[in-house]
Amino acid sequence: MVRCFLALGSNLGDRESHLREALVELGLRGVRAVRSASIYSTEPRGFLDQPWFLNTAIEAETALGPGELLRVCLAVEQSRNRRRSKPFGPRTLDVDIILFGDLIVRSPDLTIPHPRYTARRFVLEPLHEIASDVVDPSTGRTVEATLEAVEDESSVTLVGPPLL
Repeated sequence: MVRCFLALGSNLGDRESHLREALVELGLRGVRAVRSASIYSTEPRGFLDQPWFLNTAIEAETALGPGELLRVCLAVEQSRNRRRSKPFGPRTLDVDIILFGDLIVRSPDLTIPHPRYTARRFVLEPLHEIASDVVDPSTGRTVEATLEAVEDESSVTLVGPPLL
């Protein structure tokens, strides 16, 4: 089993339900959530004219490989009616692979660690809650050190308890 960390976000419909159902769907597809961060309300980035998000992070275990895990994440998004109409636009559910063991993957379809997570407070705050001492294999820095160095000043507010 590989230990991995996923970021979950939603800003359309019943946002918290989308996050909760994602855990169920992931579990049915071979990705067992071990721990969850609290739920955070976060302002949109990139495309600003959209509702605020609910975000969290989970620690999970899986026997899947990275490509298989990506396919599962996309299938779970589809199960919650995710539409990709605009880059960084509104979505019912977003499930991103942040870290996958100590693996570094660079392919046309998948990059692990996630290529933009180190610049995103909305990912780092929940990830820090459950994995502050985890080391990013591409930078050699802990999640805590990465969060301390992030320049993103966007709003990230604790609004609910962990999903697990």
